[in-house]
Amino acid sequence: MGWRIRVVHETGFKYSSPVLETYNEVRLTPRSDQHQNVIVSRVETVPATRSYRYEDYWGTQVTAFDLHAPHTELLVTGTSVVETGDDSEPLRETDWAELASEHIRDRYTEMLEFTDYVSRDPELVRIAKGIRKDKEPADAVLAACELVRDTMTYQSGTTGVSTSATEAWQTGKGVCQDYAHLTLVLLREMGIPARYVSGYLLPRKDVAVGDTVSGQSHAWIEARTGGWWGFDPTNGIPIGQRHVWVAVGRDYADVSPLKGIYSGGTAEALDVAVDMTRLA
Repeated sequence: MGWRIRVVHETGFKYSSPVLETYNEVRLTPRSDQHQNVIVSRVETVPATRSYRYEDYWGTQVTAFDLHAPHTELLVTGTSVVETGDDSEPLRETDWAELASEHIRDRYTEMLEFTDYVSRDPELVRIAKGIRKDKEPADAVLAACELVRDTMTYQSGTTGVSTSATEAWQTGKGVCQDYAHLTLVLLREMGIPARYVSGYLLPRKDVAVGDTVSGQSHAWIEARTGGWWGFDPTNGIPIGQRHVWVAVGRDYADVSPLKGIYSGGTAEALDVAVDMTRLA
């Protein structure tokens, strides 16, 4: 049985001198689907701004806002209550011949393409071929996730938001974003449509009802092997009760939590905090 979780994600900016105007869009609103139910979600800013919502090309809810009054600080808060689902089971409803068909490659071409983040590498091509051999597609997905987790060392500060999969692979260290990008390279090399997912992870299994803990912005992958199903290569676990799904895309560039432009002083500080409370 899934959990009910409240997520409060705060992003604060401070500027060296007054900012005269700013235009931003945020992806902080969780999605509702067969695995997750969003009970309530809102995005607020201080100072108050004009905002509107729309759904982007990938189906993610986006809140856009602008501010045309001088300000030296900006706080953006996303608050949501979500009912999560049980562990996501691998789907075994396709085979390699179907994945290679013109219909599948046309329908999911964007999730088979390589990007600046999901970048090709000769060694990764060779590894992907080895993973695929004598395995069904779903088992190949699990094997790719396991290889990335076993090969990489989780270490903050060794990579950044602009690091590509190839760069992370050569470094041998990284964070969840890098684990997801590397797994996507292997899956797309094998011809399995795969997408990047951003969201949150309640870090502990033993969180009691009513407890609030410091949560994590997190990233994982979903593969299409007859239907979409998710797996967390960083932790080596299926997507389940502790995961809150927010956005999907080809890579991190499609799901960035907050991006925008402004005119005026330069940003001196950026503070990000995520608090997660298990409600049920």
